[in-house]
Formats: sequence, C-alpha cells, structure tokens
Amino acid sequence: MGERVKQDPIDTASIAAAPTAIGTHHVADVVELLNRKTLAETVQFIGTMPQEWAVELLDQPDFIWACEVLEELPPERANALLEQMSSDRVADILRWIEEPKRSQLKDGLNAETRTAIDQLLNYPHNSAGSIMTTEFVSVPANWTVQQTLTHLREVESSRETIYAIFLLDPVSKRLVNVVKLRALITAEPQAPILSLAPAYPAITANALADREDVARLIAKYDLLAIPVVDTTGHIIGICTFDDMIDAMIDEQTEDVQRMGGMEHIDEPYLQISFSQMIKKRGGWLCVLFLSEMLTTSAMQVFSDELEKAIVLALFIPLVMSSGGNSGSQATSLIIRALALHQVKLGDWYKVVIRELPTGIVLGSILGVIGILRIAIWQEFGIFDYGEHWMLLSVTIGVALIGIVTFGSLSGSMLPFILKRVGFDPASASAPFVATLVDVTGIVIYFSVAWLFLHGTIL
Repeated sequence: MGERVKQDPIDTASIAAAPTAIGTHHVADVVELLNRKTLAETVQFIGTMPQEWAVELLDQPDFIWACEVLEELPPERANALLEQMSSDRVADILRWIEEPKRSQLKDGLNAETRTAIDQLLNYPHNSAGSIMTTEFVSVPANWTVQQTLTHLREVESSRETIYAIFLLDPVSKRLVNVVKLRALITAEPQAPILSLAPAYPAITANALADREDVARLIAKYDLLAIPVVDTTGHIIGICTFDDMIDAMIDEQTEDVQRMGGMEHIDEPYLQISFSQMIKKRGGWLCVLFLSEMLTTSAMQVFSDELEKAIVLALFIPLVMSSGGNSGSQATSLIIRALALHQVKLGDWYKVVIRELPTGIVLGSILGVIGILRIAIWQEFGIFDYGEHWMLLSVTIGVALIGIVTFGSLSGSMLPFILKRVGFDPASASAPFVATLVDVTGIVIYFSVAWLFLHGTIL
C-alpha cells in the first residue's frame, strides 16, 4: 500500500487571518473547524471571506451555525449569500429561523428566488418536495446536442448540479425524458438530443412522496438525480443523491432515537440545550415508568406465592430481561425489514411462522443454561435452593421458553400494529417492548411456577 496523503491542518491561531487561506482547504475541513468555534468567531470568519467561498460553506448540511450566522450577518450580506445558495438549502435554513427574522430575510430576496423558496417550504418535512432543488437544466426535446451544450455553458454557474439534462415537450413543457451528461458530451454535435434518451420512460418521483421511497428509487435505478414532477407531468425540481444521503442520515438518526425511547432531536448532541434534553427524554421516561407500574401490579397479584417461595423472586430479573431482550431483537429486525420493504403488512403471518419456532429454540437454549446454572450452584454449595431445587430449575427453564417466545412474537408484531394504525414503526422502541414483555412475563412466570411447584414449594 502506498503512503497515505495527509491534509495539512487549518491554522487556527488567528481566526481573522483564516479566511484569506480558506481556498487552499477542502470545504468539509473548514466546516469542521467552524463547528468548534463560537458564533461570534464564525460570523467574523464568514463576514470577511469572499462571497463564493461563503456560499459554498453555507451550502454544507454539516455546518451547524448556518441559521445563526445568517441571522447575525448584516441583512445585505445575508441576502446576497442566500441568493447564491441552492434553493433547497435555503429552504432548510429558513425553516428553522424564527419570525420576524425569517420574513425579513425572505423579503430581501428577489421575486423568483422567493417564489421557489415558498414552494419548497410548503411541502411536508419528510417529502421529496422539501429536499428537492429547483436549479436544474432542462431543454426542449427537439434541440440538438450542440444547442444543448451551448446552453449548458450559459447556465452552468447558476445550477447546483448538472448530473443530467431534462428534455421537455416544446409545446406543453411536460417532461419527456432524461439524458445523462456522459451521453451528451460523447455524442455528435448535430445529433438530436432526444436520440440520446433511453427507450424507457423517465424514472420520476411525486413531490409528496416520502423521501425514503425516493431514496429507494435512486438506489434501485442507480441514479445521480431523479426528477420530481407534479400531477400534470411538469418537472418542478430534482432530488440529487447527495441530498438523499443527508436526508437518510437524518431519517436513520430519528429512527434510532425513537427506538431508544425518546423523541427525535435534530441538533448535534453538544448543541442541545438542557431544557430541550429534558423535554425530549422526560416525556417518554414518564410513559415507560407509568407502564412499568403494571409490572408492580402484576407482582402484587402473586404476592402470596412470593411469600411462600421467596426463592422465586431471585429469578425474576433473569427471566424478565431475557423476554425483553428477545422482544427488542425481533422489533429491531422487523422495523428495519419494513423500512427496506423486505416485508409488507400482509406478511405478518409469515413473520409469526418464523418467530414462533425461533422464540421456542432461543428460549430452550436459555432454559438449558438456566437449569445448568441452578444445578451447578446447588451441587457446589454456592447457594442452597432447597430440597425441590430440581423442580425449581425445570420451572425456570420452561418459564424462559414461554417468556422468550412471547417476547419474540410480541416484539415482531408490534411494528406491524403501529404501521397499520398509521404510526411510525420505529415508535416501537426497545424500552416499550421490554415493558410490555415485563408485564406479561410476570404472569407467564408465576403461572408456570404454580403449575410445577404447586403442592411442594407453593
């Protein structure tokens, strides 16, 4: 292997001098630098750098100070930067700037830009329309390659990306097809542009389509950009693969946080205020705490059995956690399978057929380990479980089979139920599944104990 090339670090000794050397560094490195600076330093930095570099910097989704910087900059400077930025990025930034500053910034934009931004802001947050860019290259379908190339040179600087050329009907302006840039630059100048288009219709997305569905289309057809069309067939924007990657990272972050039992946080961890942290986490913790009270109520029902055989209480954490872990595994698998369209709502019975034997086998494995654990502790004198220790070990083993099987079934079915009633399956958080299995697990545990130990310990 060759020696790895290292990027020279940005000199941060003088923040005032840094903008003059910014052109020698990759914009991602500059973003990383500024994310560690204070807001005042970042505003000074961007306020003194050349406009084209500032635009490129603010266009980066990982730049955490974008909203605050545009609020702090002089209005003339802020509006000049917004005019040059990609429309989808401007919409994302303005969405998080509060009034009256948002309206002040929008009012400073020219009419065309303002209309494009308003259009993007009106789409739902998770839709294709909310992340598309309105800056794309389209030409009449009856043009030649030479005419298209000449047009590209004229508009290149005002377009965010040029992955493809979108061909429009000369009369109706509806989308006819798409030509890849590679095909364009290798074709004969006098060839009709339409002759370079594929034989199949253009792959398109609806503006209201969920961004996960759009990401699947881009992955399935190996696209760099997908046109977004309205109900009349007119192209209104494009979703590029890099924007979809950013959107999917955000989507996966949201799912992971919900599965962990909390509301979605859309800020970097170290940027979250203390009050927001409490608000996002406290509500779910209270719900889970109240749910766990059902476990206490279930144990109270079996308080007499606990008094007769206190040894049963020793294994409650063991069997309960096993059921919760099994349920959490199943929930995670099904949530991901639903997200990737590997299973559909109608496949629930297929999941039951798979999870039922899986739960039984997994429970049996844990049951054998539990029986061996009791036997070893008893035989080596580590703990005395009494004269009926063999019955106790069988009780634990059978209870584990029942609880783990129930955990697998309930954990796999909960995402289907949530999706069926219109909720995000990711809301089936691991703590929620564990709580559900705890309550039912207590009933299963003591029912098995009564069945095997009635007349001996109980």
